[in-house]
Amino acid sequence: MENSPIFKPLLTTTHTPINAHFSKNASDFVVREIPLYEFSGNGEHLVMQIQKKGLSTSEALSILASATGAKVRDFGYAGLKDKEGMTTQYISIPAKFQSAISSFSNENIKILNATRHNNKLRIGHLKANHFFIRLKKVLPSEAKKLQNIIELIKNRGFANYFGYQRFGRFGDNYQSAKELLIAMANNDKKSLKKYNPKLRDFLISAYQSELFNRYLSKRVEISRFCESFSAKELAEIYKFDNDTIKDLKSQKQFFRLIRGEVMGHYPFGKLFLCENLESEVDKFNQRDRTSCGLLVGAKAYEATGVALSLEQEIMAEGFEFAKFANGARRFNWVWADEMKYNYNEEEAQFSLSFTLQKGSYATVVLREILGREIFDI
Repeated sequence: MENSPIFKPLLTTTHTPINAHFSKNASDFVVREIPLYEFSGNGEHLVMQIQKKGLSTSEALSILASATGAKVRDFGYAGLKDKEGMTTQYISIPAKFQSAISSFSNENIKILNATRHNNKLRIGHLKANHFFIRLKKVLPSEAKKLQNIIELIKNRGFANYFGYQRFGRFGDNYQSAKELLIAMANNDKKSLKKYNPKLRDFLISAYQSELFNRYLSKRVEISRFCESFSAKELAEIYKFDNDTIKDLKSQKQFFRLIRGEVMGHYPFGKLFLCENLESEVDKFNQRDRTSCGLLVGAKAYEATGVALSLEQEIMAEGFEFAKFANGARRFNWVWADEMKYNYNEEEAQFSLSFTLQKGSYATVVLREILGREIFDI
């Protein structure tokens, strides 16, 4: 396993890198939050749809708090949005601050509308996010490549990696988290003093995300090798038993399922084990359910058989620290909805838009489309 603090997961696409300029600014990267439910129109909380640019959600809340006299903790929100780009999201505030909100003005924050609701917004009260991305300096030959790969991802789906945002500006959150976990395991009270509870939770989450990406990258590798190698060669590479090799080779879709792994109804629903592989493959191809990777922790839904052994192999160090986190499951493979694109040859600009379920990253999709790290060129 790679020892670098910056782990780059394996792409599911294999085309040559596409030359296009991407800048995460307010004109070329736009995010619109789609709420989980309609707001009631009544209640003790005011839900505002805000549009912000050049500000993180935390920074926007601080500005609103200063302007209204509210505490930052009084605000509720369904998800954190990036600082870069133009983002539209919903936040809540106790309705007693409504008069202060009515006179609010800021060049980087606009309140688009507001309505009453009977509870404070919480993390996860979010259905999906809609994205608009504009690529520049795109030649006609590159535009054709973009169209082809977008159609592939539109039909096939993509690996649901955590995006670079999860791992810190220098990609060092994982290493910092490892130091924290070692201190926790050793009950090193002196070292632990520099971590407040919020920072601890954040770093442990980043650590889980890194291990998830490493495991999913291995699953992508297995899937790619299934397309390229014979059953005998696969057995030599992975040391899987004959039944598992047969299962893998019998599947026609790109991302191969493994008997005994944890599955989840898609896009929402209960977790269960993959036991009837043939049936689950059919339903996976219908986008009715999907594979679920591990966010390592003591209470996570456990896989069995070969699937469990593979998790234990890839995430061995994580299992040592499992008692310090509850753990969970996250979709390994997902699909983008409402995917559309347009090419303006005169301006050499290629635009695309799509909707992703909460927790999925547009930058991960763009990385797959471009076939490279998105900020390399």
